[in-house]
Amino acid sequence: MHSGTGEAAWRSRAVCGTEYTCCRAVPGGTGTTLIALRLSRGGAAAEAAVRALQSAHPVLRAHLRGPASSPTLAFPSAAPQLRLAPQPCALDFHSLLEREINRNPWAAAAPGPDGAPVLFAALYELPPPAGGAALFVLIHAAVCDRAASEALLRELLVLLGGAGVGGPEVEEEAAAVEAGLEKRIRKKDARKPLWARGVDMVGYSLDGLRASTLPFEETGTARSTHMVRLRFGREDTTRLLHACKENGVRLCSAMAAATMLAARQSRKHSSSGQQETYYVATLINCREFLEPALNDHNVGFFYSGVTNTHKVNREGRLWALARRCHDAHSNARNNKKHLTDIGDLNFLMCRAIENPQLTTASALRTALVSVFDELATFDVPDLQSKAGVEDYVCCATVHGIGPSIGVFDSIRDGELDCACMYPSPLHSRKQIQEVLDRVKMILHEGSNPSDDKNESCT
Repeated sequence: MHSGTGEAAWRSRAVCGTEYTCCRAVPGGTGTTLIALRLSRGGAAAEAAVRALQSAHPVLRAHLRGPASSPTLAFPSAAPQLRLAPQPCALDFHSLLEREINRNPWAAAAPGPDGAPVLFAALYELPPPAGGAALFVLIHAAVCDRAASEALLRELLVLLGGAGVGGPEVEEEAAAVEAGLEKRIRKKDARKPLWARGVDMVGYSLDGLRASTLPFEETGTARSTHMVRLRFGREDTTRLLHACKENGVRLCSAMAAATMLAARQSRKHSSSGQQETYYVATLINCREFLEPALNDHNVGFFYSGVTNTHKVNREGRLWALARRCHDAHSNARNNKKHLTDIGDLNFLMCRAIENPQLTTASALRTALVSVFDELATFDVPDLQSKAGVEDYVCCATVHGIGPSIGVFDSIRDGELDCACMYPSPLHSRKQIQEVLDRVKMILHEGSNPSDDKNESCT
């Protein structure tokens, strides 16, 4: 819940290209960012913690104003007086998370002259025997990407533990208040000849039409985002990260490769030698490439992405395919495609949102899987214990336009924990669970020290 900002002064600016794409995508079900925490004790400090976040980060006080065709971000000078009354609930944490992430206050027209706030929060009392509470902070993606949500999560842990936000956690410059991603990229990095832009646009479109997907269970139905957790123990995580290092790839490439292999193996009625072509989207935090460079505590949306297609058959080998993913992604980064192609990808996403029939079965699936270039690492057991936080998840919706599986991975005290988001009932929980079970098996077998490093992949 939130209350108005009284007579506070406002400043406004038009949204930039990527922010505009988020504004178009969120009402349809993609891009709602969620920070979810399961608390071992009551949430008495939750209201003060969320208020402190808004005080430390002006962009979290923003409102979205105007029509969908030309939205603006308006920033009040004072933080709204947010109220959080704990609500009793019979649902468990996972079920509440799936309900909250699909609560979309931006789907309808923004109420009133002030528009709609970019941040909403809710607090629930969890039922026995576990008890405790659950805090959910819902933020519009136009002002909060993955890196920002992870930085905010760390700040929430500090605040719930009784300390104030200080030091590097205080946003030195309200970057997103001043300008969005596109206006902060160096002109030389964003420059792209017109003919190259046209060739790439055609290439993206044709690759999308040729790409395979996971089988769709129910099309033409209302959708929501659901989650399956994929977890590795400490020893398995150590072996996997060591295997990635030995094979010269990042974890995101291994995860993408394993997901493609699992998807290919799930097609039971196709011949073993038949190739399938899959799209992989890799999302990149662009803060270090901007002028001036930003850090993750500069809350806003400063992500871009690169997409690549890969041909896979049932006998494909993990590390050979992972190296292909790594090389394709590295080449794209070296050629600055994550900066030069932002406008192209935003344009194509908006056209697909407007014309779902441009995608397979009008499903709005743009990739088999999306992964993040950087692996999030949380080594905060003492902080988590002091805050009384038993579990936490940072994730986002994907059931509008997006991948069949969105992987939000993190290392937590040495253990790999992935929140895997998918659109339901386009895909069923049973279907996604089976694919992820295969992913885990492929990564486990590939991390075995006896695994052949001279494998091949066709």
